[in-house]
Amino acid sequence: MGRQITSPALSVVLRSTRVEREHAPFTLDVSFEVPPGFTILFGPSGAGKSTLLDCIAGLQRPDAGRIAVGNELLLDTELAVDSSPRKRRIAYVFQNLALFPHLSVEKNIAYGLAGLPEDEKAQRVKTAMDAFRIEKLAAQKPETLSGGERQRVALARSLATSPRVLLLDEPLTALDAALKQSITEDLRAWNSVQKIPILYVTHSRAEVDALGEHVIAMDHGKITATGTPLEVLESPRRSTTAQAAGFENILAGKVVELREADGVMRVRLARSACEIETPLGYAEVGDEVRVAIRAGDLLLATEPPRGLSARNVIPGIIASMEQRGTLFTAQVLTAVNSDPNSAPNAGAS
Repeated sequence: MGRQITSPALSVVLRSTRVEREHAPFTLDVSFEVPPGFTILFGPSGAGKSTLLDCIAGLQRPDAGRIAVGNELLLDTELAVDSSPRKRRIAYVFQNLALFPHLSVEKNIAYGLAGLPEDEKAQRVKTAMDAFRIEKLAAQKPETLSGGERQRVALARSLATSPRVLLLDEPLTALDAALKQSITEDLRAWNSVQKIPILYVTHSRAEVDALGEHVIAMDHGKITATGTPLEVLESPRRSTTAQAAGFENILAGKVVELREADGVMRVRLARSACEIETPLGYAEVGDEVRVAIRAGDLLLATEPPRGLSARNVIPGIIASMEQRGTLFTAQVLTAVNSDPNSAPNAGAS
């Protein structure tokens, strides 16, 4: 898969930065570092993830900021440094892939290698096709390929250029779970040799768990949390991040007791006498908090539970039930207030 490359980290600082997005101003205020390996950029739609990638790649110019790979500056607005996208040597795979329909797979992959000697170009194309198992597709046009094959071609085309950073904007969204797993395994194998920083945007919790060594949560143009997938997504600090991570129910409340020895705290749910026990979080007694609960962690019962490990009981009335495939989705009306920025309370299956 080619010679081993040891790449320095990508560092990004964009503060109080306004960029145009869909004809409206949008503010980015971020500071983070992407070491070699996979870093997942996670957040709800509209958080600014794609805008951030565009700025890193040089497709949008922010008003203020600094972007570097190791000691090499790609952008520094104070020093009037702004490298062109081509000189940044950053590969970028878009969600729509942007393959050239009139070119074969082989010529698509070779497109970014203009100026190289023919033997080196041929070797790079072969190495990239071998890495993503598409060598038998070399003569085919994109329209004849399956979705998974097109994804592999797009990755091979970007990586044939020997980039020092790879940006991936939801590249596997349209694929089924088996295809996603196969492609992510090949991408992980490729980077085990190349060892470059990869910033990977996704809405899929499964992709986060499969690839994420480090997660950056983003919302409204700001970084809201960083850490391992478990640290960021199992204890999200914002309701929008919680919903993106698969928590369907967001309940407002106030901390009334901390029991550090047991690793729990008691929360009185808003405008209710109901108190529930939750894992110990980043809060003090008296703090206003939001409790995020996955639908799959709820049980619906017509009488108080007996002989179960359930520690919290919230009374309510089932307002509706709807079958979705093998699951039932139930909407339950309670005396508890949900987060006003979240969906209505709902328990599923």
